[in-house]
Amino acid sequence: MRIATWNVNSITSRLPRVLEWLESAQPDVVALQELKCTSDAFPHLPIQALGYEAVAHGNGRWNGVAILSRVGLSDVVLDLTDQPPYDGVVETRAVGATCGGVRVWSVYVPNGRELGHDHYSYKLQWLAAMRATVGAELAADPLLPLAIIGDYNVAPTDADVWDISLFAESTHVTPAERDAVTALQSIGLSEVLPRALKGAPYTFWDYRNGAFHRGWGMRIDLVYGNAPFVSRARDTWIDREARKGKGASDHAPVVIDLDDATAPA
Repeated sequence: MRIATWNVNSITSRLPRVLEWLESAQPDVVALQELKCTSDAFPHLPIQALGYEAVAHGNGRWNGVAILSRVGLSDVVLDLTDQPPYDGVVETRAVGATCGGVRVWSVYVPNGRELGHDHYSYKLQWLAAMRATVGAELAADPLLPLAIIGDYNVAPTDADVWDISLFAESTHVTPAERDAVTALQSIGLSEVLPRALKGAPYTFWDYRNGAFHRGWGMRIDLVYGNAPFVSRARDTWIDREARKGKGASDHAPVVIDLDDATAPA
């Protein structure tokens, strides 16, 4: 089974690239983030034409998440349990579904904006709610392969940004954010690390200043799974080719290939 996560930075703007990638990469399950469209406006028909069911969760703002699957899609959950609001709105940043015997959560963690900002506190609260939500699912069915995949907006280590000295006063690399991600280990999750073909394994490059071509990137699109998921992971890789060319997202897909061992029903 091939599972992928991709922040598409607007499904409407990126649809031709997404459809092309689905046909070439042939993933079985795809978690999308930053749809920037409402659930009703999600382009179901062209995606269904390629053999995928889809659940989309978006409110038309800058967030929005989805899961595409050609191996079944059931037990859908929208939002986290006790998900904190921001400015009175529970943002569309999380959706979970079971696909082909694997539980998948597509998450778009809040950016945090800047230290001291209300959005930074919100980000930490959101990460705590994510851990609690998934922890409850793991406790209820510990044998079911489960992964939380998506744009975490956190670089786990200094090596995951192109120049850590430039991030001294920035979000994404603070101890509190990193600790919140590391705390996923306390509920039985571990990171499935990517093996880049060459160079640093970044997943995001700003559109400005030629960042992609200069290698000015960050690794913020992450895959955390429980032991039944991690034990089936054969390979994990970043599709940098999808970041190239006209109309690309500023993120590259992260792809996880699982072996074909029989998963719990």
